Amino acid sequence: MITSLAVGHTVFHWIIQSFVVLLPEIQSTFHLSGVGVGGIFTIRELVSGLVSLPGGVIVDGIRRHWGVLLALCLGASSLGSLIMGVSPVYPLLLVGIAVVGMSHSIWHLPASASLVYHVPHRRGMALAFHGVGGSIGDVVGPVATGGLLMVLGWRGILSVYAVAPFFLAFLAAWSFQHIGRLKPDEEVSQVDMSTRVEISKRLLRNKLLWGIAFVRGLRAMSLVALITVLPLYLGNELGLSPFSRGIHIGLLIAIGLVAKPFMGYLSDRWGRKPVLVPGLLWSTLFAILLVVFDHGPALTVTIALMGLFLYPDQPILTAVSMEVVGREVATTGLGIVSFSSFLMAAASSLIAGGLYEGAGVDVALYYVAGLFALAAVVFALLPLPGRSDE
Repeated sequence: MITSLAVGHTVFHWIIQSFVVLLPEIQSTFHLSGVGVGGIFTIRELVSGLVSLPGGVIVDGIRRHWGVLLALCLGASSLGSLIMGVSPVYPLLLVGIAVVGMSHSIWHLPASASLVYHVPHRRGMALAFHGVGGSIGDVVGPVATGGLLMVLGWRGILSVYAVAPFFLAFLAAWSFQHIGRLKPDEEVSQVDMSTRVEISKRLLRNKLLWGIAFVRGLRAMSLVALITVLPLYLGNELGLSPFSRGIHIGLLIAIGLVAKPFMGYLSDRWGRKPVLVPGLLWSTLFAILLVVFDHGPALTVTIALMGLFLYPDQPILTAVSMEVVGREVATTGLGIVSFSSFLMAAASSLIAGGLYEGAGVDVALYYVAGLFALAAVVFALLPLPGRSDE
C-alpha cells in the first residue's frame, strides 16, 4: 500500500515540479510579468485550498471508496496536464493548473489518512515514505524536463506527461481497492454525516489546530515563494540552460529524498518539535545564504543543502495534525489545515512575484527566510499533546 501510494505521489510531483522548470518558457510565451507568473501558483493554491475543506468532510464519509477516489485523482492530473499542454491562451493554462492542483489536493486527504489508519504506530515514518514518492518526482521530473526542453517545446512536454497518469489511473483502481478498509478488530467508530459536521464545527474552534494550520501556512508561503522566484532567477538573470535549470531545481529536493524518512523516524522517536523547529531554522539560514552565494558552484551547493529540511518537514506537520484530530475525522482535520495553508500560499506567490519584479531576487529571498523563521518560532510555542497511536 505504501509503495503504491508513493508511486502515485511521484506522478503528481513529477508534473508539478516539471512545470516549475518550464516557467521561463511559459513567461516568454504569454509575455508575463513576475506577478503574472505568481498568478499561476495563486490559482493552483487557491483551488487546492477551496476543495480541501469540504473535501475533508466528504472523504471521511466515503472511506470504503478511497481507492476509486485516488484513481480518479490520477486521471484528473492527466487531464490537467493535457489542458496546460494545448492551452493557446493564459486563462486556459490557469484552468489546467487548477485541475492538477485540485486533484493533488484531494489525493492527499485519503492517501495521508489511510496511512494513519493502517500504520498507526509509525505514522510519521509512513507519511515520510509517501513523501519520498513525491520527492522522487520532484528530483527526477525537473532533470528529465530540462533534458526534454532541448528537443521539445514546453507544450509538447506537458502533453507527453499527460499519458502516464491516464494509464496509471486504471492500475490504481485495482491496486487501491482495499485502502480504507480495516480488519473487524481494527475498525474505528463510524460517524454519520450530521455528527461529522458537528465535529467539524468543533475542530474549527480548536486553537491548537489553527496554530498548526498557521505554521503549515507559513511553510507553504515560503515554499511557493521560493519556487516562484528561483526558476526565473536561474533562467532570466543567470541564463542557465534548460537542463542546468532542471538540475538545480532537482537539487533543491535531492537531499530531502534521503532525509525525509529519516526525519519522520526521528520525529516518531524524539517528538515533533525537536526535529521540525531546527529544520525550519535550517531553511531560514539557507534562504539567506542564497543571497550571499548567488552564482556559480557556491549557489549549486547552497541550493542542494537547503533541500535537507525543505520538504521533509511536511510529513511531520501532517502527523501532528492527525494526532490532534484523531482517526475518526482524520481527513476532516487535514482538510481544515490544508484549506488555510493553501489560501495563505495563494497570496504569497503574488507577493514573491511582485518583490522579484520590483525589488529584485534578494528581497524576495529575505521574504522567504522571514516566513521560515516565523514558522519556527510559532511551532516552538505550540502546546503539542503527547503522541497517540489511537
